[in-house]
Amino acid sequence: MVVITDSCPGCVSETAHFDLSGTSFGAMALPCQGEELRNAGLLEIRFARVACDYSGKTIAFHVDQGSNSNYFAAVIEYEEGDGDLGSVELKDASSSDSVGDEEWRAMQQSWGAVWKLDAGSALHPPLSIKLTSQYPGQTLLAKNVIPKNWQPGATYRSVVNYL
Repeated sequence: MVVITDSCPGCVSETAHFDLSGTSFGAMALPCQGEELRNAGLLEIRFARVACDYSGKTIAFHVDQGSNSNYFAAVIEYEEGDGDLGSVELKDASSSDSVGDEEWRAMQQSWGAVWKLDAGSALHPPLSIKLTSQYPGQTLLAKNVIPKNWQPGATYRSVVNYL
């Protein structure tokens, strides 16, 4: 099985178009035929969506190396179930409005499993992340998952997962 997290966003002529790395092509090849498959170019493939099975794991957030107090990006890993996130939101420790309601900021999908937020001002950790799955619309909250002393390049595990 090959995990694919990104489709070709500018490719509209086909019903599905995947840009795969050489490593991914090689992983699909028969033994000793990886190089031949990598050099084949455009291929017609059959694929099927399958549920992600990360039994015993919780969702993890691998903070991007370029993250800082004004910009936060993370790879979101190990989501059980359909594996597709429809939306991701972030809340810092100071995010509440004048009546005490929490203010969540929408993150944008940068590419693949990377979600980002250009905050425009300093974020105040700890950071909580709200995940909503694309198809069933189920929401999970990873409360204070990114600690006060977070570091770019570090991975932080939540205590939640789908299913």
